Amino acid sequence: MTTSVQVDLQERSYSIWIGTDQWNENLNRSLEAFQPIQHAFLIWDEHLSSIRSAIEHSLSVRGVRTQDYRVSSGEGSKSVASLSAIWEAMLTARTDRKSVVIAIGGGVVGDLAGFAAATYMRGIRFLQVPTTLLAMVDSSVGGKTGINLPQSKNAIGAFWQPHAVLIDTSVLKSLPDREFRSGLAEIVKYGVILDPILFEWIEQNVAPILARDSKSLERLIQRSCELKAQVVSNDERETTGLRAILNYGHTFGHAIEAITTYGKYLHGEAIAIGMTMAGWLAAEKGLWPKDSWQRQTSLLERLNLPTRCEPAVDCEAMLAAMQTDKKNEHGVLNLILPTRLGEVHSVKGLALDDVRRAIRAFS
Repeated sequence: MTTSVQVDLQERSYSIWIGTDQWNENLNRSLEAFQPIQHAFLIWDEHLSSIRSAIEHSLSVRGVRTQDYRVSSGEGSKSVASLSAIWEAMLTARTDRKSVVIAIGGGVVGDLAGFAAATYMRGIRFLQVPTTLLAMVDSSVGGKTGINLPQSKNAIGAFWQPHAVLIDTSVLKSLPDREFRSGLAEIVKYGVILDPILFEWIEQNVAPILARDSKSLERLIQRSCELKAQVVSNDERETTGLRAILNYGHTFGHAIEAITTYGKYLHGEAIAIGMTMAGWLAAEKGLWPKDSWQRQTSLLERLNLPTRCEPAVDCEAMLAAMQTDKKNEHGVLNLILPTRLGEVHSVKGLALDDVRRAIRAFS
């Protein structure tokens, strides 16, 4: 059975198709957003040759000319060098403004391919086919694309909405445990910032979730996409401040990734630690109850996610990385902190010593 979530952005609105073993049906539905389509340029994760081949075959049957470009796994691929190589390959493949870029992979591939689509010939059409849980519930939805600089994650990018998103949970069966758990951190985040009922449901269903029960995963993915679509529809380009709530735990988490050179922690792992630090800081400042922070920490641990940096990180290096965060204004640190389960607020101007205490408490 297929479900769909609509991202309402007027002329840029699109559908997210969600199912299990529904590849052909949902590819057909997704391609309706691209008619007419004569050429597709596939950017795919090096470990996903079977999915790439199946999609290429489906396109060729429809008379669509295809070329593809293989991307190495890992944040290191989100670089200026990788982007330049993709532009050159797209040009060689005679990609034009009527072509479609199809991203097949996790968040790295989606962010990189999306930015390539946004910038090639000033923007061409784009289909997201996320293959990790984290990409399904987060990076494939909402139009954020970009690459990293050595000092800062996603420092260069663009808002470029896909024309459709195709999600099939069957690919999660073979996802390594660590990557699967990494995606769960972002789902817990949605519960903390927007939906206490979702948070409680996760608490009550840890076993089937970790067993990758397809119905449980479809429910989690659908609800996560609904919540993100709701936020994006009301603040597509982060002009009202609403979309910033999606960054709960991310100021700490992105800094952890940066100072460990994107090699030690997966994104969701860093965000789990970041949520622990941010939640602890909120509890210490009396912004939300300590038992709520304890519930969050307990749930992350039950999902086998890290809640502290091991070994300890350099506190001052991490603080310096946090000060490059895009949410900051005029050099003032801006953190998203919870006030109760289901509600967070932007808090500016916290004393740096308080932030240091949060870092040191979990590293």
